[in-house]
Amino acid sequence: MAKKKRHDVVIAGGGSAGAVLAARLTEDPTRTVLLLEGGQAYPVDGNPDVLTNGSRVGGDAEHDWGYTAQTRPGNPEIAIPRGKALGGSSAVNATVALRARADDFQQWADRGVVGWSYDEVLETYKILENTPDGDDEYRGRSGPLPVRQRTYETITESLRAFIDSGIELGLDRVDDPNGAAQRGVSPNPLTAVDGIRQSTALAYLTAEVRSRENLTIRGEALVDRVLFEDTSALGVVTADGDVHLADDVILSSGTYGSAAILLRSGVGPKSDLDALGIDVVADLPVGRRLQDHPFFFNAYALSPESLGMNPVAGALVWTKSSEARGDELDLHISATHLMEPAASPTGGAIVLAIAVVQPESVGTIALRSTDPNDPPVIDLNLLGTPRDRRRMMEGLRLSRRIASGTAFSQVVASELFPGDAVQTDDDLYALIDSQISTYAHPTSSVPMGGPDDDHAVVDNAGVVRGTNRLRVVDASIMPVVPSTATNLTTIMIAEHIYRNHLMR
Repeated sequence: MAKKKRHDVVIAGGGSAGAVLAARLTEDPTRTVLLLEGGQAYPVDGNPDVLTNGSRVGGDAEHDWGYTAQTRPGNPEIAIPRGKALGGSSAVNATVALRARADDFQQWADRGVVGWSYDEVLETYKILENTPDGDDEYRGRSGPLPVRQRTYETITESLRAFIDSGIELGLDRVDDPNGAAQRGVSPNPLTAVDGIRQSTALAYLTAEVRSRENLTIRGEALVDRVLFEDTSALGVVTADGDVHLADDVILSSGTYGSAAILLRSGVGPKSDLDALGIDVVADLPVGRRLQDHPFFFNAYALSPESLGMNPVAGALVWTKSSEARGDELDLHISATHLMEPAASPTGGAIVLAIAVVQPESVGTIALRSTDPNDPPVIDLNLLGTPRDRRRMMEGLRLSRRIASGTAFSQVVASELFPGDAVQTDDDLYALIDSQISTYAHPTSSVPMGGPDDDHAVVDNAGVVRGTNRLRVVDASIMPVVPSTATNLTTIMIAEHIYRNHLMR
């Protein structure tokens, strides 16, 4: 092992949270930070089109971790896109910039988490963004991350028809879903400006930030494990055997990556670690509460008179199912043009993507081996409860009702998938079960929780239980998956932990 220069803080992962932490921590010129990114660390003006083009979603093989996952028993594994470059998945996502709701944070509080109520995080959401849109009570004007609210006038004709048919069905029109109200149908807010995706690599790791003498950024530096002395973290070991010592270690490698690093480090379920011959540092339920939003879709051929497909992401129904509990908004129907035009006989398509965004089902992450280059074994267990399956069916039926509305019917030629022949509950359930996918919003593999939460791995500040000088700060620590896209909340988590626990 080759030992490197000691730093005050080493951050494993330069994604949605890690880039934020690197920028914020080095605002103090006396604190040295090493940011290790497993993918490429492109210069500010050197990112390839696949990472900056807001109309391209999911990256490519060079910029993806290559994860696969089981969705349901008996189904073949599916690809799980995760961004592999500075900026992480914020560099490959659909740029949807939606905040979690007050009810989401109440569910966190129900697990004993303190300091994360909606009122407490609202100011953090405002601090991170700059937007000309919305009400000052809710929106931020001077933060690093540009957020732009799409308007009815700036989306495609078919996306406008989706909104109009939703209103025809009785849904409320929402102009700013990051404001006071979310239930209804709205254009999407996006982290894209003039078509350029504003990842955390661009918005936070600016040229000025990267020029700081107290910040070192290394790309293609895959972190294998945390180096411990007893239960105190001393630094990290990379896959090439280099040791990077630090006073504090922060894992920000995402829901899959941070869990895998912890497990290889001896932090996880004792039985799993023993089976791989890993010495146990802390017996904790790492990887046992994985959550993601189950996802199904309807696809429609656009009529020849309505073939516009740019912008690709544009409108959303956010509503309650008949089985929603309390103030839950547990269904999304997201209208996008994320489909190749050639897949439609008319040369244009619109997709209505249905997601159960308050799922009960819980999956798992486990190690395949101790090799850091081996991807973990991921079992999403989507629609693992009868209630989740029923709500997905309800969302699918609602999607078709919107599609049959007056405005939407005028801009589409036919339903491409599942197709008009698939109508009965039995046939639709069979298709849902076999074709279910993910909204790509994984969380909760290293969940926060109060002292009485047996499922918790970290405390309210991201500190790993039973260890010293080790935190996890990313989407993996969300106690419960929020009812929307997770990127903005992941960025908020990094800002919130910095401001409440790391700022000096």
